[in-house]
Amino acid sequence: MKKLLVLSTALTAVSFAAQADVTVMSWGGAYTKSQVEAYHKPFTAATGINVISVDSDNPAPQIKTQVEAGNVSIDVGDVEYADAIRLCDEGMLEPIGVDALPAGADGTPAADDFLPGAVTDCAVATIVFSTVYGYDNTKFPDAKPTTMADFFDTTKFPGKRGLRKGAKANLEMALMADGVPAADVYATLGTPEGVDRAFAKLDTIKSDVIWWEAGAQPPQLLADGEVMMSTAYNGRLFAAAVAEGKPFTTVWDGQVYEYDLFVIPKGAPNKDAAMEFVKFATSTQALADQAKWIAYGPARKSSGALVGMYNDGKTEMAPYMPTSAANLGNALASSYEFWVDHDGELNDRFNAWLASN
Repeated sequence: MKKLLVLSTALTAVSFAAQADVTVMSWGGAYTKSQVEAYHKPFTAATGINVISVDSDNPAPQIKTQVEAGNVSIDVGDVEYADAIRLCDEGMLEPIGVDALPAGADGTPAADDFLPGAVTDCAVATIVFSTVYGYDNTKFPDAKPTTMADFFDTTKFPGKRGLRKGAKANLEMALMADGVPAADVYATLGTPEGVDRAFAKLDTIKSDVIWWEAGAQPPQLLADGEVMMSTAYNGRLFAAAVAEGKPFTTVWDGQVYEYDLFVIPKGAPNKDAAMEFVKFATSTQALADQAKWIAYGPARKSSGALVGMYNDGKTEMAPYMPTSAANLGNALASSYEFWVDHDGELNDRFNAWLASN
């Protein structure tokens, strides 16, 4: 029986290996490196299927464009939650579903092992990440910024600011900086007056903003001294500070956290192999292994106990995770429902605001 099992596994590997390479589009930089080490290399070793990484500032629009054109070259894409829901609703993604996913390493069914909302009809979460802000602590010898209000206070803390070029997270952070409690942000932003209030707060720093679009940009802007503070993905600041030794401090107050998820575009050229990759990459051990490379929390409960040290063998990862209790004091869970409903109108408003004097 054991020989038959080994033979079956070998045949499965050969069957998948006979297909073309699996192409995975993600966000580049330290984030993609963490995926390569935790997912891509072990998957290739287990199946013989080569994984090709393609970088993008945001994979979701490219997935939509390729599917609409009927010319899909991506097998797996890494997208934000609201984009995963929207693309699925528009028929742009292959169904996945929780029943297709492996149980946790402790035997817990996938439906119970993933964090709440982490698996949808067409997407599987891998990480919990957050948008935070950071600064070069050598630039602040005296008073240090500690709150979201400090980010918007260019009188107390003069200098340029880095912000992602888009409405999402910026509007939420602006409201929190203006005194809106995290629990009330989306109720406020769901009104015309709340939207006006958020843009009014952004107005106060608009002339001091340098806009970024790719996740690798904020640490570089800080390192080059082009900005005094910048919003960023928490894992990018971690990588710069711990892996590269940059004197960067992360401010968790007002963090906006959410899932990133794997999806398979409708018409993916290697759909079966892509599904095997998604199942492998979202297994207990793979998700825990990614957390050894970058400070994003795994989306499975069973992975948590396996997260320990950074790959340098000396840095404890827990304090750098968005989900660490110490970092959740004034944190906001991004509302995918809100952004699915309002993304178009608020980004139109944002772009018009950006173009205005």
